[in-house]
Amino acid sequence: MLNDIVCFCHLRWNFVHQRPQHLMTRFAKKSRVFFVEEPVYYDGVDKLSIQHPQKNVWTVVPYLNESARGMEAEQRQIRLLANLFKSQQIYNYIFWYYTPLALSVSRGFKATLTVYDCMDELSAFKFAPVELKLKEKELIEKADVVFTGGKSIYQSKKNLHDYIFCFPSSIDKEHFMQARTLTEEPADQAGIPHPRIGFYGVVDERFDLDLLDKVSEIRRDWQFVIIGPVVKIDSHSLPQRENIHYLGAKTYQELPHYLSGWDIATCPFARNESTRYISPTKTPEYLAGGKPVISTAIKDVVDTYGKNSLVHIIDTPEEFIACAENELSHAEKSTWMKEVDYFLMEDSWDNTWESMLSLIKHKLRQKATFTKIEKTKSTQEIAA
Repeated sequence: MLNDIVCFCHLRWNFVHQRPQHLMTRFAKKSRVFFVEEPVYYDGVDKLSIQHPQKNVWTVVPYLNESARGMEAEQRQIRLLANLFKSQQIYNYIFWYYTPLALSVSRGFKATLTVYDCMDELSAFKFAPVELKLKEKELIEKADVVFTGGKSIYQSKKNLHDYIFCFPSSIDKEHFMQARTLTEEPADQAGIPHPRIGFYGVVDERFDLDLLDKVSEIRRDWQFVIIGPVVKIDSHSLPQRENIHYLGAKTYQELPHYLSGWDIATCPFARNESTRYISPTKTPEYLAGGKPVISTAIKDVVDTYGKNSLVHIIDTPEEFIACAENELSHAEKSTWMKEVDYFLMEDSWDNTWESMLSLIKHKLRQKATFTKIEKTKSTQEIAA
C-alpha cells in the first residue's frame, strides 16, 4: 500500500467527472483517498460531511457556520481537519493539491510528500481570488512534485520547479468507444432531428456563446445539443433558439449515450485569458467515440490534434460552417478513424496514473534516503 492521499480540490467530487476523479479513483487501488472539498457555509454548527462514494475514497466537506469568515474560518477548518486525521488514523500521508488556496488550512500538517497537480491556470478564471497567485507561488516552492495538465501550462511553469512533469488530458478509451456502437437514444435527445452538433462540459466564461449564436442562426437546419451545468455566467445570456437544446448536466456514465447520437462534436471555447492554457479532456474523448471534432484555436488542441489533422481548427462562424458541411457530406471516415485509433493507442488514464505513481515513488525513496543520511550525520556529530 502507498501512503494515504489527502487531496484538496476546488471541484466537487460529484461535479463534472474529470482529471481529479480519474486520478484519485486509480490511486484508491493502492491507497486510502480523502478528497477534501471547499467549505460550505450554513446556519448550523461546524462539522464535516464525510461520504464514501466508492472503495477507498472518502469525500470530506467542511460545513462552517455562516458567521465564520477569513482567518476564523481557516482556524475552524484546521480544527475539523485535525479531527479527521485523528478519527481516520491518517498518519503517513501525501498531500495532493488542485487548489493552492488549501495551503491556508493545511500548511501546519506534516505530509510525507507534497504534490501539486496544476490542471488549470485558476488565477485566470472568472471570480478567482486575488491571493491565488501568491498562494500558488508558495505551493510550488513547497511541493516535492509538480504535474501540469497540458503542454501550454507546462511551458509557463517549467522553470519554476526542478521536478515538474507534463501530463496532458487523457481518456478512458473503452468508456467512450461505446459511442461507436450504442444505438439506444436517451429520451431527451431522441426527438431532436439530425444533423446534430454536440458539446458536453461546463458552460462558463470559457464557452464561446457568440460563436454558438451566429452558427445556429445561419444554419437553422442544424441542431446544437449542449450538455453540462451552467456556472459563473447568467443563464439568461445563453443564446436561445429552436435549434439549440440545453439538456443540463449528465453523469459520466451517460455521456457515451449522448455522444453516440451526434454527427459532429465541438469544442467551442472562447479565446481569452481563462482558455489560454486549457487542455480539454473532451477532445480525445470525442475522438475515441468516433466523432469528427470542430474546435476553436486553443493552443493545446491545435498543437496536439490540429497539426495531426485529427481535429478541424476554426476561428470564425464561417469556418465552422464550412468544416461542418464538409464532414456532413462525407460519410466514409474509415481512414480517419484508423489514424485516430493509432494516435490514441497509448493514451489512457491508467498509463498517466502509472507514470505519476512511478515518479512519486522515486521521490519518496529520495526523501527517505536523505532523511536516513541526515540521521546518520546527526548521530555521528553527537558521538563526536
